[in-house]
Amino acid sequence: MSGQKPIKVLVIRFSSIGDIILCSPVLRCMKKNSSQSITTHLLTKKSFSYFTSHYPYIDKVIAYENDLKATISELKKENYDFVLDLHNNFRSIRVKKALGKPSKAFNKLNIEKWLLTTFKVDRMPRVHIVDRLMDAASPLQIENDGKGLDYFIPEEDKVNLQSLPAIFRDGYVGFVIGGTYATKRLPSDKIVDICGKLDKPVILLGGPEDADTGQQIESALPEKVLNACGKYSLNASASLVQQADVIISHDTGLMHVAAAFSKPMASIWGNTVPELGMYPYYPENSKTPHRIFEIKGLSCRPCSKIGYNSCPKKHFRCMNDISAREVADWVNNLS
Repeated sequence: MSGQKPIKVLVIRFSSIGDIILCSPVLRCMKKNSSQSITTHLLTKKSFSYFTSHYPYIDKVIAYENDLKATISELKKENYDFVLDLHNNFRSIRVKKALGKPSKAFNKLNIEKWLLTTFKVDRMPRVHIVDRLMDAASPLQIENDGKGLDYFIPEEDKVNLQSLPAIFRDGYVGFVIGGTYATKRLPSDKIVDICGKLDKPVILLGGPEDADTGQQIESALPEKVLNACGKYSLNASASLVQQADVIISHDTGLMHVAAAFSKPMASIWGNTVPELGMYPYYPENSKTPHRIFEIKGLSCRPCSKIGYNSCPKKHFRCMNDISAREVADWVNNLS
């Protein structure tokens, strides 16, 4: 694909929040770092279209819900020049086949992930997933600008810290306690232990599914912890991430939001490992403090590329052995 002719590109990434954020450098560079004029459309799940609609590098968001056939009919009317498949699953393959346009798909490295999680044979390239996504976009003749991830918060969704209890208005630690699976989350008593050792007050961040756990932690430290889980929209939660002094996070979507805002961060890893390529991605030459906390040397780790509802080995050492003191000391030393 060469020349200066304007082209229209469909980018496919159905989910999830973190994965879509990891695609943001590709979307930005298509608009700002290309020799061609590119009109960019994003095909994503309807449940994720509300935050992508504010991205200035996307000309149109096409929201897919349940009827893929109807969505394909809508897409055919657009007459795309190229399809960039950053999801690479059955649905995206079906879309590409129906459109019949030149395309390229992101290599998910499923065999390498299977070898690592099943046999602990590490054939994963030491390349962040963002750079692999950029490689998929190579036919568009773009290069990574090194500016990291993007997340855009509409003005109306930003949280005014004056609306919070007074103790949180002069600085706080944001603790992202969520995670899709239990094996990606610290036990609640470990979170309480860490929070109790922190010098600054703590705002707990997560979705409605984390609200009960957040309430337990807040009840254990009511003078120091505010449970915001499920009480704010994604954009408002992102605003609380942006305004935090430092973030503690599991391997989950808000971890990537924190990286997009170049926040100092302690990321905590359980059954998943950074070698899978989805660790926090900061701008090139960034000096933002970031430390990965994980238990190296466990023969059972990683047990999955996503996670389980409980530890398959029953001991859950990958999270139980994380030192609350080490995490708290690292965060406190940033002050």
